[in-house]
Amino acid sequence: MTETARPTGAGQRLHAIAVELAAMAQNGLNYATDRYDIARYQRLQGAAADILAVLGECDAGELRAALAAERGHATPKVDVRGALFDLTGRVLLVREQRDGRWTLPGGWADALDPPAVAVEREFAEEAGLAVRATRLVAVHDGSRRNGHGATPWHIYKLFFCVERLDDADPVAGLDGETTDVGFFPLGQLPPLSTRRCTTEQLQLLAAYHADPLLPASFD
Repeated sequence: MTETARPTGAGQRLHAIAVELAAMAQNGLNYATDRYDIARYQRLQGAAADILAVLGECDAGELRAALAAERGHATPKVDVRGALFDLTGRVLLVREQRDGRWTLPGGWADALDPPAVAVEREFAEEAGLAVRATRLVAVHDGSRRNGHGATPWHIYKLFFCVERLDDADPVAGLDGETTDVGFFPLGQLPPLSTRRCTTEQLQLLAAYHADPLLPASFD
């Protein structure tokens, strides 16, 4: 779907309501047998798409199609992100093709992928590096911590620390989703794609990199 801005203030509340309505509609359509109930849930699903379209100034038809394609009981989607720090404490970031902003390598976890394997795969695809996930640092509620534009999904974000398995140079764009890659000091970060990761989350990961004994952060 088209990349959209992160809602703020009242927009955040409306976004949360729309996501809840979309989940209610999906669950209703999954369990309902009465044709009138089914029609009501379909209308509810359309209303959720309309709200999201207004918030994100995007196409309601595209959102309706995305919601209608979902089947089964509605559950949060899982986004994985990996943090690689060099010896000077700089963090590796990639620039997203979609919005031109920077983030930790990562993305949706695929079915049958263990979470660690998912983040290692994303690193290879987006930064061209072979890495090993060494620690799950945080499990965050993306709606609370990041916001997700007009996306109709509730998202859990899993943040890992990773280590390199070779001395290869990072390469962006192997999957067509990133356009640049580099290491950045936390005090000189480029513009971030905040729905993917925030400055606060990078600072948290840096603290865990420096002190492996810290307990995991979770919502």
